Amino acid sequence: MSEEEYAELFTPEVESALQDALKDMKGPVEAYVFIDSSDRNCNYCEVTRKFLDFVSKAAPKDESGSSLLKVHVVDRAKESDKALFSEFNVSRVPTVAFYKGYIRWTGAPLGEEIRALVETIVRLSQGESGLSPETVNAIKEKLNGQVKVEVVVTPSCPYCPYAALLSHMVAYEACKAGKCNIISDVVEAYENQDIAEKYQVMSVPTLAVNESVEFIGVPNEENFIDTLVQKQK
Repeated sequence: MSEEEYAELFTPEVESALQDALKDMKGPVEAYVFIDSSDRNCNYCEVTRKFLDFVSKAAPKDESGSSLLKVHVVDRAKESDKALFSEFNVSRVPTVAFYKGYIRWTGAPLGEEIRALVETIVRLSQGESGLSPETVNAIKEKLNGQVKVEVVVTPSCPYCPYAALLSHMVAYEACKAGKCNIISDVVEAYENQDIAEKYQVMSVPTLAVNESVEFIGVPNEENFIDTLVQKQK
């Protein structure tokens, strides 16, 4: 990330846009930012930490004046933080995680992914996934096995946020149903080139379900759920 791109993240205009996008938050949301301050190769750790703090400051406040978006920084360089890496099953930095890591970005959620990040926060805050009743029922009744969805994205992809949000909200509904059996992992391709190469990604978004590429492009809800049901373990 160039200095110019970095600076553009923290302008008053971005702050105003975030305030407008987050104004419909209702309840508190816990976000965990996993970094490693001792890793000089983690080029996006610091900007991810700073940007989530920036988003938190733009979020609405509760009655006590605290932000509804509560950001916890987890640093692998601190011995006391290593347990959370295990608890959330996080191995790569930076990672931004919600719901014990069942909803996550592996890599910095910047560029176009800011839209998915903000919408995810708002929906978690409201307690509403936005998924159809048919999809919610299918998650409750048919999705009882283990599923990991990896949505490979790039910061410049305008369609990727839709795929990311769909995957995240399915994982959210599974947790609401008391199962938390779906991991939704949005993977930034440039920061995790080994994963992009593993799935031979030529176009984004690419969606892998239990390590098998199933969609290139944004799937519709029905096809996505049908595939998860078929691929669950």
